[in-house]
Amino acid sequence: MIQMLTPEGERVSSGEYDVFAAELTTEDLFAFYRDMVLVRRVDAEGNALQRQGQLGLWAPLLGQEAAQIGLGRALRKQDFVFPTYREHGLAWTRGIDPTELLGMFRGQTHGGWDPQANRFHTYTIVIGSQVLHATGYAMGIQMDGDVGTGDADRDAIAVACFGDGASSQGDVSEGLTFAGAFNAPVLFYCQNNQWAISEPTNVQTPVPLNQRGRGFGVPGIRVDGNDVLATYAVARASADSIRAGNGPLLIEAFTYRMGAHTTADDPTKYRSDAETEAWAAKDPILRLRRHLEKQGIAEGEFAAVDTEADEMAARIRAACVAMEPPAPEAMWKHVYAEPHALVDEERDAYLAYLASFEGAEETV
Repeated sequence: MIQMLTPEGERVSSGEYDVFAAELTTEDLFAFYRDMVLVRRVDAEGNALQRQGQLGLWAPLLGQEAAQIGLGRALRKQDFVFPTYREHGLAWTRGIDPTELLGMFRGQTHGGWDPQANRFHTYTIVIGSQVLHATGYAMGIQMDGDVGTGDADRDAIAVACFGDGASSQGDVSEGLTFAGAFNAPVLFYCQNNQWAISEPTNVQTPVPLNQRGRGFGVPGIRVDGNDVLATYAVARASADSIRAGNGPLLIEAFTYRMGAHTTADDPTKYRSDAETEAWAAKDPILRLRRHLEKQGIAEGEFAAVDTEADEMAARIRAACVAMEPPAPEAMWKHVYAEPHALVDEERDAYLAYLASFEGAEETV
């Protein structure tokens, strides 16, 4: 397993990946720290808002911040990410405002952002289906000739995000099959947080998840998913290789879900306090903070990030509570890119139906 920062914040060598870490300054690492702190605060607000009845559901990210920030900051603007429903950190790196995420879990939108503008697809609830979408998109990149040209502003990849549980789904196997057979420029990114809802990884597979791509012709690597420096370096190296036309790769980010699977879950029913306490000692934010302190970052700079997090939390909370339900006709707005007669007919019929109730209360 590739690691560059120990839980104590000590820098260790990782061989071929050190060259990518060497590109980063202390300021870059502090920016990673800021990313993780702000994303964790978004996650905390999501949990609180759901408990207060403001959201229908929330999928906690706690513990997986480094796995997502490291990947997100390693990508280029033209790369296209296909997320699950827990990629709040990746969404942050792709420019998605947290209020968009809250609006979706509040039921106000079916996504809320333009996937093409952010190169970040809408969240996917059906387990594993986004892996097929990413693979198909990657094959399209290949057909367009946007891979292996050597042009840093043109060459692109697709990123298929999925969890350890999804790795057992047929859709993931099919995605790996097509990617391997067609040499598609796709990065399979598995965040192994140890638990597929209530089932541990060891009941799914007897081998490490990074080996699951081998039979499909997709080499894999395991990285410490609680080490943002290592995840960045491994993602950078892998993405560069794929963009150069060397074929698909699989990264297993070995991490841990500190919270519940979703706010509808109770993890105390299936895992021990001792296990979560052991992983708490490997906290990705605390690990990077310890390293930054050794690099001379002052307490005041950390405090400034905490203040920024408080201000952001107040903003997104107020925005969430103030959200108005969307107009009924909005559900037809983005069905097709161009006008469609049948959709227009269905919209007009439904709006006429709603209009038939106007004034009914006065009549009664």
